[in-house]
Amino acid sequence: MSGRGTRNVDGSHTAAGVRRTTWGALRARRRALGRLAAWSAVEALPALLGGVLVARAVDGGFLAGRFGTGLAWLAGLGAAVLVGAAATGQVYRSLGAVVEPFRDELADRVVRAALHEATRSGGRADSATVARLTHQVEVVRDTFGGLVLVVRGFLFTAGAALLGLLTLAPPLAAAVAAPLLVGLVVFAASLPAMAAHQRAQVTAGERLGRAAASALAGHRDVVACGAQERVVSDVDRRVTAQADAERTLARMAALRSLSLGVGGWLPVVVLVLAAPWLVRQGLSAGAVLGALVYVTTGLQPALHAVVQGVGGGGLRYAVTLGRILRTSASPGPEPGGASSDTADVEGRPPRPPDAPAGVAASPVAAVPAHRAAARADGAQAATDLADRTRAATGPTLAAAGGDGDLPAVALRGLTFRYGTHARPVLADLSLTVAAGEHLAVVGPSGAGKSTLAALIAGLVPPESGTVHLAGVPVAGTPPDALARLRVLVPQEAYVRSGSVGDNLRYLHPGADDATVLAAVHALGAGALVARLGGLDADVDPAALSAGERQLVAAVRAYLAPAPLVILDEATCHLDPTMEATVERAFARRPGTLVVIAHRISSATRAGRVLVFDGDRPLVGTHDDLLTRSCTYRELVGHWAEAPPARVPIGRP
Repeated sequence: MSGRGTRNVDGSHTAAGVRRTTWGALRARRRALGRLAAWSAVEALPALLGGVLVARAVDGGFLAGRFGTGLAWLAGLGAAVLVGAAATGQVYRSLGAVVEPFRDELADRVVRAALHEATRSGGRADSATVARLTHQVEVVRDTFGGLVLVVRGFLFTAGAALLGLLTLAPPLAAAVAAPLLVGLVVFAASLPAMAAHQRAQVTAGERLGRAAASALAGHRDVVACGAQERVVSDVDRRVTAQADAERTLARMAALRSLSLGVGGWLPVVVLVLAAPWLVRQGLSAGAVLGALVYVTTGLQPALHAVVQGVGGGGLRYAVTLGRILRTSASPGPEPGGASSDTADVEGRPPRPPDAPAGVAASPVAAVPAHRAAARADGAQAATDLADRTRAATGPTLAAAGGDGDLPAVALRGLTFRYGTHARPVLADLSLTVAAGEHLAVVGPSGAGKSTLAALIAGLVPPESGTVHLAGVPVAGTPPDALARLRVLVPQEAYVRSGSVGDNLRYLHPGADDATVLAAVHALGAGALVARLGGLDADVDPAALSAGERQLVAAVRAYLAPAPLVILDEATCHLDPTMEATVERAFARRPGTLVVIAHRISSATRAGRVLVFDGDRPLVGTHDDLLTRSCTYRELVGHWAEAPPARVPIGRP
């Protein structure tokens, strides 16, 4: 099915869900609606009596020379207005009994769906829940109340005015009702198009928000890859689409004006033009004036309120409620209390049981035997890909010193601090990383590990000292040249809109499908790519978990021709087994690997380890540092410590 066909089907399903939910909410509150209708009938009393009382005051009072009689009839109209005003207060009280329970039901639905998604197997927490709870639910509450108010007002006010007009002059009732009906038909016919454009405007806004948020969250990745122009272009396309949707929606307001012109003003024109003829036919001047009162104070305001209310707030109600229904599907309990792993609440396909371990936010169980075999195949794929990459990027590696003549990283007297008077994060650090070496960097939180990664990558300048990559000074080297020397994968990975293949080839556009798929399997991402629909399938960055985004970024960096790879806690959202698969694949890749370690296992896999031990960073092997560094021993003990057993509440 085409994308347009899919959107049409989704839109029809959403509209049906909105209708069912709305009618269900109204049916569940019949008693409150009955009270609302009763007070609305009282409120409409001035609309019912206004024209008749004015006609009586004119014909039987002022034109007949009985001034007191005319004033008496107008006093009766004033009394009707006071009664209607008193009823208006009761209308709003009755409206609260209809609207507030519906709002509570929606809030309950959103919270239940969020908890279900966050706690189910393979689920993940949805940060958009707060927006749905604090903004979207309130939008639905306000617009639902407004819709009930204006539709109710139109039915009772317009009905009372037409009934009074029929009593006053039956021919005039028909003349006024015809254009009113035409205006309503024009408005009703335009509603589906208005709703579609309103939905497109909301969708464009959400896509712009996701694109901007992804670019902001992955800005380090973007800058490190030298992809600023591409990302800015992608966000600019979203801005343009949002602006186009807003302009189209504004043009649709002309249809509302047409409806108001036909249904509200045409009856006035008909009455004014027909007044001389009506008087000659025996209709009194008071009756003509009373008819104008019914049209201008009853029908016209009621039509204006319903057109503006339904065309504005009604569309927001339908689109926002549809969004809540799509993203907060009611979780159905499975037999035995297990949660369902069927289609995701946003319409995404279910996560298969062989999805990449550790990519989900929840803890992952032991890896099955068939998964271990698959990873063995991945190791062979990594070996084959390493040979292919070595052949494809040989000139690049040689030009960058990848042949071993020059160190991959050379730091000399490196000092860096955040602020002129702040304590140095790094002070006079010197370090050499040989070409082809595998170095892990460990240390307590805040010790400067990510700062070191940013300095090596050239994202921030040092206060003093130098950084050379394969003999090339980082200072003064253009970003595109740096991107050919190193690739940095930060903790918050950037995934752009587009196909899966486009994301994976981000740093190596010329890679063929065989090379890309070999990298995918080498890093254990085959199940993820298959679930997403293959290399040609479009990917929604917001639909990926943090671990899935990290896996995409890892494959992208693996394919990059740069000889130096820096993983800055780039696997922190993967489970230990998947993290090991990724790091071993990078270790087999031609070039140099620097890992800012998230777990101690990363240090045990490295050839050398740099530990931030107070003010004295130390370098050595894992076994060597166990004897030389107290900090390293503490880190090993902390990271290797088993979690405490859970004690049920209430037990000692």
